[in-house]
Amino acid sequence: MFIHSVYFRLKEDLTAGQKEAFLRGLNSLTTIETVRHAYTGTPAPTDREIIVRDYSYALILAFDDKEGHDSYQTDEIHDSFREDCSPFWNKVVIYDVVTRENNAPPERKDGR
Repeated sequence: MFIHSVYFRLKEDLTAGQKEAFLRGLNSLTTIETVRHAYTGTPAPTDREIIVRDYSYALILAFDDKEGHDSYQTDEIHDSFREDCSPFWNKVVIYDVVTRENNAPPERKDGR
């Protein structure tokens, strides 16, 4: 699988209507045909020094493969989201991950 994780830091002076428009746009991304699994949310209330919580919303998407991700990137829904919602954020951080073929844990050296 190909996992696409996006973290948005929204501008602090957004109106309620602008936040609503951002959330509509964010949720629209989950409807793109090549998306297999989708999660949106806000930072969890965990409080450890190592945890990064400097974002407003996260979008985590899973695709079958890189081709599915690449198709998502050029989908008109994605283009509309970027065009309509980019004025609402001041920072975006993206992490892409490719999982193991069958997502099995690595073989242990002790044979278990």
